[in-house]
Amino acid sequence: MKLMVTGGAGFIGSHVVERCIARGDEVLVIDNLSTGKRENIPEKAAFFHLDVAGDEIREVIAREAPEAIIHLAAQVDVQVSLRKPLDDARTNILGTINLLEACRQSGVKRVIVASSAAVYGDPVRLPVDEDHPLAPANAYGISKHTPEHYLQLYRELYGIVGVALRFANVYGPRQDAAGEGGVVAIFTERLLRGHAPMIYGDGEQTRDFVYVDDVVDAMLMVLDAKIEQLDHSVYNVSTGQATSVKALFKQIRELVGADLSAQVAPARAGDILHSYLDSSRIEDAVGWRPKTPLRQGLAQTVARWTR
Repeated sequence: MKLMVTGGAGFIGSHVVERCIARGDEVLVIDNLSTGKRENIPEKAAFFHLDVAGDEIREVIAREAPEAIIHLAAQVDVQVSLRKPLDDARTNILGTINLLEACRQSGVKRVIVASSAAVYGDPVRLPVDEDHPLAPANAYGISKHTPEHYLQLYRELYGIVGVALRFANVYGPRQDAAGEGGVVAIFTERLLRGHAPMIYGDGEQTRDFVYVDDVVDAMLMVLDAKIEQLDHSVYNVSTGQATSVKALFKQIRELVGADLSAQVAPARAGDILHSYLDSSRIEDAVGWRPKTPLRQGLAQTVARWTR
């Protein structure tokens, strides 16, 4: 398959690119390198240094004619979305519309878009399934939810089979410790340097941590699925397990072998208290289930940091 991956120099995107090359796909990478790293892109992938919201991407898609696109290019920092909502919307909303327009013009019929658990806001019930009310608590959640409507619209009007995968908290090797969403990377990096990480609030807030290899499995299973298997345009990708930030810190500290306590700071605006997702819909559709227990995934992540 000839496949385009936007954000292919980033954390999740680079894992997708590697896996696709390993299975024999021809891979095109789009990335503006604002957060992604050039060294993350394998030599066998064709690289285009472009902004997903710019005009040039339409020319590249028309010329290269990919069979499908995995769209991971995004602004992913909640705090940035609150400080710079226009920048957040330009990348996450306008960038996705720009990509869908390119698909419409060039005849690309399969698109997978990375969405987020942030679309749900503060849950009214747990675990959160795809029918849960949508009430984003911050600009980032809004900018990840809005493209889902466009996916459905382009599916109905133009026959583009667009699927949004609502990721829980993805972690694993290559995650950037400078990124707000990468709490596993932040804790690991600071502990390895002998610095105490910061925990915001009381640390009892919970999240659903899903390993990056499992997330790649989900994307590729949806990509390879027959159209009739994909009755829905949105699917959760998660473990269905809640882990507190305190418990996460304890596990990483043990794996690193550090004897440090976390610093404590006030809770941040826009953060929710508890979230874990129900991913039975994607299991029913394509048979996906997470395979990596948290302890194993954390151990693999720490091991890569120490190489």
